[in-house]
Amino acid sequence: MRIVKYLDWMALVAYCGLIFWLSNQQTLPMPPLFEFQDKVMHFGAYFVMAAFSWRAIRHHGLTGNKLALAAWLFCCVYGLSDEWHQSFVPGRSSSGWDWLADSLGAATAVVALLTLRQKQQCRAS
Repeated sequence: MRIVKYLDWMALVAYCGLIFWLSNQQTLPMPPLFEFQDKVMHFGAYFVMAAFSWRAIRHHGLTGNKLALAAWLFCCVYGLSDEWHQSFVPGRSSSGWDWLADSLGAATAVVALLTLRQKQQCRAS
């Protein structure tokens, strides 16, 4: 079980590193396909981060709503720090709307994980 805990935390750290690296690029090599593509990408990236956060944080005894809140708060704080980081990168800017998309993506993930967990518990009963 100790190796799973280590791997879960390493996956989260690696994913956060990827987000940091992407945020540090002056431009991202992606043509715009639709108007709110950027917000959808923020939403999706932090949806995934919330899943990684959930897996890592669960090893510390948190369950249910406390686990969901901890995973969501981690993502919100990381998203806020990422927007701050981008404000120092030439060619990038900081946006409250991006942070909102990050937070909503993470919230959607933790609600989905909570719902899935509850359904699993009901079936096991």
